[in-house]
Amino acid sequence: MTEKIYDTLIIGGGPAGLTAGLYTSRAKLNTLLVERMIMGGQVMTTTKVENYPGFPGGIDGPDLMMRFQEHCQEFGLEVQYGEVQGLEDLGEVRRITVDDQPVLARTVIITTGAEPKKLDIPGEQEFTGRGVSYCATCDGAFFRDQVVAIAGGGDTAAEEALFLTRFAKKVYLIHRRDQLRATSILQDRLKNNDKIEILWNAQVTGTQGDTSGLTGIELTDTTNGEKRLLEVSGLFVAIGVTPKAHFLADTLTLDAEGYILTDGECRTSMEGVFAAGDVRKKILKQIATAVGDGAVAAIMAEKYIMDRQ
Repeated sequence: MTEKIYDTLIIGGGPAGLTAGLYTSRAKLNTLLVERMIMGGQVMTTTKVENYPGFPGGIDGPDLMMRFQEHCQEFGLEVQYGEVQGLEDLGEVRRITVDDQPVLARTVIITTGAEPKKLDIPGEQEFTGRGVSYCATCDGAFFRDQVVAIAGGGDTAAEEALFLTRFAKKVYLIHRRDQLRATSILQDRLKNNDKIEILWNAQVTGTQGDTSGLTGIELTDTTNGEKRLLEVSGLFVAIGVTPKAHFLADTLTLDAEGYILTDGECRTSMEGVFAAGDVRKKILKQIATAVGDGAVAAIMAEKYIMDRQ
């Protein structure tokens, strides 16, 4: 019996992967999308998406991703849950290892995205799930009427701080500099929210807690090195992301931060393999740019197959 060969295998089910799947399935390419955890990627933890065109007033991240999935299903995209462990170039086809089982495909589109960075401070791992979190949308409701802190200074940190005010009685936004990187509209919302206090030139350097969970965090002044304890029952970390491409470090060309290097048409260093979305080295990481990448990668995969027929 001849082993099945897919036209395209997509690794990752976020906006880039789902868009690529929509394009390849609609083009009648036999496509398999493999997702490790939950369809929708990081957008599933976003409370409201306001900068994706076509949704005046914004739309909840999970609702947007559900629409993506439904659209893909119209064209018969095949989805499998599992973890991709390896990728090999066999010439005519690529061999992808999914949960220790080989899958063959003529082209591969990598859309594995990125995951939250850790602070790497004492107690962070110990208190993860017991006060330390990387997703305000997921865990904010557990901190009703409590005092919490969020570390970071970009858009994600600002959005999560604003979201946490729905539950917490006080939210500290801790930033190691004296200016935020968040967009001006988000900064205005932070300043106009009475529940939020920004602690400038401060860095979270330790944790304190007991058997019940986190009770406080150590802050270090970045200008003079002075330390103090801030009593909080929750710490949310939003200091950026790390690309999920480590399993390809010996296979594809990555930059120093671990992002996959591609050309302008999403081609990687391996023939027939493309990368799209936040896992790819690029200047802007947004849903809109991930969707654009997914479309480009899908069209280039189709062209790659047609050029070899």
